Amino acid sequence: MKKTLMIATLAATAASAQFAHAARDYISIVGSSTVYPFATVVAERFGKSTNYKTPKIESTGSGGGMKLFCSGVGVQFPDITNASRRIKSTEFAQCQENGVKDIVEVLIGYDGIVIGNSVHAKQMELTRKDLFLALSKQVPNPNGSETMIDNPYKTWKDVNPALPNTKIEVLGPPPTSGTRDAFQELVLEAGCKEYSWIKAMEKTDKSAFKSACLSVREDGAYIEAGENDNLIVQKLNANKNALGIFGFSFLDQNSDKIQGSIVEGKEPEFESIADGSYPVSRPLYFYVKKEHMKTIPGMKEYLAEFTSEKAFGGEGYLSEKGMIPLSKKERAKVMADVKGLKNLQM
Repeated sequence: MKKTLMIATLAATAASAQFAHAARDYISIVGSSTVYPFATVVAERFGKSTNYKTPKIESTGSGGGMKLFCSGVGVQFPDITNASRRIKSTEFAQCQENGVKDIVEVLIGYDGIVIGNSVHAKQMELTRKDLFLALSKQVPNPNGSETMIDNPYKTWKDVNPALPNTKIEVLGPPPTSGTRDAFQELVLEAGCKEYSWIKAMEKTDKSAFKSACLSVREDGAYIEAGENDNLIVQKLNANKNALGIFGFSFLDQNSDKIQGSIVEGKEPEFESIADGSYPVSRPLYFYVKKEHMKTIPGMKEYLAEFTSEKAFGGEGYLSEKGMIPLSKKERAKVMADVKGLKNLQM
């Protein structure tokens, strides 16, 4: 009798533990440090205006967030991941392999990548070619031959005689960051393609092309500053000669301390990013695990809040935080896809 009772008690305890593990009463969100402030505002409003708990958000970087999100289905894995770039095909495949089959992609707006410095320093005027030559691990040989050499440039003047004679010091995000991915693609690759012989390699030898255009120097000129953009702002104040790489929203919120560099004649401003004339802009996303919508309370309502006109609309509260809104037509499509929980296809 005692043995039967003990077995029953153990079974009940195990069932209780399993139930506790199976239940989570809040939304778990990871991912991009750029999207983090926007998601935080939405989460706080959502928590105050509904009966659901305020979602818990971690800033892990886009790559780190994708890794966690695609690790599996179940409450030990996040429900949503924020990203300052589109999901990669390799990440999508990883999701599929781990049972994360049904994913909703939500495009929320646009952001500009700023190359900024302290307001107490001279505003820089740069091209993407300048930035490629300053930050690439290897650069075209200055002797004019079609070969690559380890980056020899120490100052901005070495890169371009029109630039200041100051040491190249750029604080930027780590490889796990979507901002880093976007910077490599939109700035380094674009600058690299200014050389026709390297551009031609994209068709003939893609591996050599990527190595030439997307590798960041590791000799101290580029300093990884983690996923915390606020830390970059503090360091720029301490070092007037340094530049930093971060999202437009951080410039918008810290315009008393930092200024954006002019890139190819355009300043990083709300209007120039919205109309696409600022050359370093990118879309922002979040990704939703549909399997979790059945068990995690409030997910549907959180999506509705984020994609409402009052949030991501033309004059929504997210634009006040520095996010560049989608066009009316784009927003209508996103709203329809979210309402229908349209599956991402790649």
